[in-house]
This record gives sequence, structure tokens and C-alpha cells, in this order.
Amino acid sequence: METKWLEDFVSLAETRSFSRSAQLRHVTQPAFSRRIQSLEAWAGADLVDRSSYPTKLTPAGETLFDQALELLQSLQNTRAMLRGHNSAGQDFIEFAVPHTLAFTFFPSWMASLRESFGPIKSRLIALNVHDAAMRLAEGGCDLLIVYHHPSQPLQLDAERYDMVVLGAESIAPYVKAQADGSPVLGLPGTPSRPLPYLGYAPGAYLGGVTDWILKQAGTPIHLDRVYETDMAEGLKVMAMQGHGLAFLPESAVRKEVQSGALVEARLPGGQVLSLTMEVRAYRAKPGPKTSGHHPAHELWAHLTQESPRPA
Repeated sequence: METKWLEDFVSLAETRSFSRSAQLRHVTQPAFSRRIQSLEAWAGADLVDRSSYPTKLTPAGETLFDQALELLQSLQNTRAMLRGHNSAGQDFIEFAVPHTLAFTFFPSWMASLRESFGPIKSRLIALNVHDAAMRLAEGGCDLLIVYHHPSQPLQLDAERYDMVVLGAESIAPYVKAQADGSPVLGLPGTPSRPLPYLGYAPGAYLGGVTDWILKQAGTPIHLDRVYETDMAEGLKVMAMQGHGLAFLPESAVRKEVQSGALVEARLPGGQVLSLTMEVRAYRAKPGPKTSGHHPAHELWAHLTQESPRPA
């Protein structure tokens, strides 16, 4: 039996919806259903009454639900105590951060944080967005830092996680600049001569944001995908070499734009294709026995005092 099966089951018991719980647990609904079935096979009893809607628990399911809550809380407390035995690392704050933010936002944010908060020991875990969110859900980090845009919402249960807005980030199309500073490629391209496009791999968060920008452009954009990766840094290097157009976060290309290596690509008349995202931090809501003296809790108190919340 895997602990994530219990976490899935608790989510299902709370939402009474397979589809909603699958979203909150960052898995497909078929995969979520299989995990519930695996838990039922381990328990040797039906835990869910699938004949009703909203979903109801069977008597066996109600019994397991009460036990699962206690067991998961006990496991989290035990894990915290075990981590506390590591005296060399107990003062570290662990951050789960998507790769792009790890290269762009995080270093400068950490520098400003040291000025406003003071000395801080941090451990960065760089992952894709899905794995970073799962790291938080499974208790493997103190804070999750991610992009947020309404077109690509991150499904985290507000009853289980706190959130604070750390800042904002814009994303726009960039291409290599010619000697006179003009772009080597001009939007919007044509059906017969589409622009070489450097895109994000399927499933990448910024790929979904980019697709939304293109759909909202109001003008047909003709692109020919010639390269893809899930990291903005990889797209930036390819764009600087003149391989095509790439949508990149402003913080990732600030130096290259200032040096004249890259330039923002715009539609005729100067129309921009940019979009602004929030940069958010999440944490699991502390339990009643959680100590407020851990550096992560002290940092969160600082962030909630200093950072604006969304309207």
C-alpha cells in the first residue's frame, strides 16, 4: 500500500468527486480511479459507493477515512521529527520551483529577500510544474513557487494550502536582433512562409500560456514548430542563435535584450503579444501542533506581511 493512495482517498472523501479530486491530485481521472481501486484491493473491501452521485463512502470507507486522517497526520509529524534530527539541515527552507523560475525569478528574489528578511538558508528543488506541485502535496518541501494565470490555473485546494503573491512576470515572443536592432523575423508570418517556432514541450506550463496568447491574438499567427523543449533557457539559446521565435519570460531575457542580442517580436503597428502572470508561493496549512519557530514559518509570516494579495 502506498501513502499516496490514502491521500487520494482522503481527497475523494472530502470532494465527493473523482474528477475534482483527480485535478487536485494532479493526475488524470483514469489514473486516479486506478489508485482508488488499488487501495480497495489492498483493503479487501469496497470503499466507495459508485452508484450514487455525489460519490459516497461505504461503511468500510467511512472507517478507513477516520483512520487515514490520523495516519497521514502521524506520518507527517514523524517525518518532521526525523528531519529535525538532521541538525545540519534543520535551518534550511526547501523550495520546490519549476525550472524556468529557478533560473530567472528565484535568484533575484532571494537576493531581495535577504535584504528585507535577513540571512536565509535555502535548498532549491528544480522540477517541472506538475512534479513541483506533487512535491508540496506529498510534504517534500516547505514552499512551492509557481507561475499563475487564470487560463492555466494550478489546482491546489485552498482549504489545505496557503497562498501569497510574490510578484509578476510577463511573457512575450523574442527573436534574434539584426545589426540595426530590428528583428530577423517579422510577425505574423504567412501561410506560405510560416515563421520557425521554438516551442515548449507538451505539458509544459508556459506552453499552455503561450497557446492561450496565440488564440487571443485576434490576428492569425503563422508558425512552423521546428524545435521544442520544456525549459525556457533552452529556447532562449536557440533564439539567440537565430533558429526561430520563442515566447520567453521577461526576466529570462532581460540581459539579452539590453545587450541587443534579442528583441521582442511585435505585430504590424506595434501590437504586442505579451501576457502578465503572477508568481505565487504556496505552503501546506500548518496543523495545530506545528511549531511557528521553523525558518519556513517565520519566512511565511514575513511574506504575508510584505506581499500584496490578489484582488
